[in-house]
Amino acid sequence: MAASQDELKKLVGYKAVDDHVKSGMTVGLGTGSTAAFAVERVGQLLKDGTLKDIMCIPTSVRTKEQAEELGIPLCTLNERSELDVAIDGADEVDPSLFLVKGGGGALLREKMVEIMAKKFIVIVDESKLCKALGPGFPLPVEITPFCHEHTMRVVGSLPALKGCKPVLRMGSSATNKPDGDEIAISDNGNYLVDLHFDTPIADTAAAAEQLKNTVGVVDHGLFVGMTYQVVVAGTDGIRVAGTDGEAAWW
Repeated sequence: MAASQDELKKLVGYKAVDDHVKSGMTVGLGTGSTAAFAVERVGQLLKDGTLKDIMCIPTSVRTKEQAEELGIPLCTLNERSELDVAIDGADEVDPSLFLVKGGGGALLREKMVEIMAKKFIVIVDESKLCKALGPGFPLPVEITPFCHEHTMRVVGSLPALKGCKPVLRMGSSATNKPDGDEIAISDNGNYLVDLHFDTPIADTAAAAEQLKNTVGVVDHGLFVGMTYQVVVAGTDGIRVAGTDGEAAWW
C-alpha cells in the first residue's frame, strides 16, 4: 500500500534529523506540517540520549510551543547568530532548488533563521516539486499594515511579477485559504499578501530582489540560493537533491 502524505512527511523529517543533527549543534527548527516531524524527531533523540548538548532556534510561535512540550532547549538569534543546520519544509521547490515558502505564515522568521545556517535542509514530499515557481502555489509576501493597499498595488506592478494578482490573507495567518473576516496577522504583527500567478515567474532572482527593495515589504517567500539539500519522499522511496545528492530530476 502506498504511504500516505503524512507518512511521507514523517520519513523525510526523521531522515533529515538523523543525517544532519549531531550532539553539540545549534539547530534551526522549521514551521509547518512536515517540519513538525523533524521537531518531533529531535525531541525523541534528546529524550533517549542519542543527542546531547544541542540548542534549537524555532521559526514561529507554533514551533516554539511544540519544542517546549518536547523538552527541547531553545534560544533565539539574539543569543546565537550562527547555526550548524536548519531543517524546514517548503510549499514549492524548482529544479534550481529555489523555494516558495510562507504558506504557513512564518516566512520572515524562517528566512532570518535559515539564512544563518551552514546547511539548510529542505524536507518535502514529491507533490511540492515543480518545473517553475508561481502557478502551483501563491507567493506569500509579508507587508506592513500601514497603507497596505498601496503596498499591494506597488507589488502588483513590479516588472518581475507581471501578471500576478495580490490577495490579502484573511482569517488565520497559518493558511492561505480565507477562513475568517479579519485580516490575518503574522507572528510579527504584519499583514500577509499571497501573489497568485497564471504563468511561471520568469526570473526568480529578479522577483526576489524587486520585492525586497519595495518599501512597505518586510520580506517575501522566495528563498533563492539558500538550499543545501532537498530530501524528497515519493512513491519510489526517499531521494536527495543538491549537495551530496543527485541533480534535480523533476
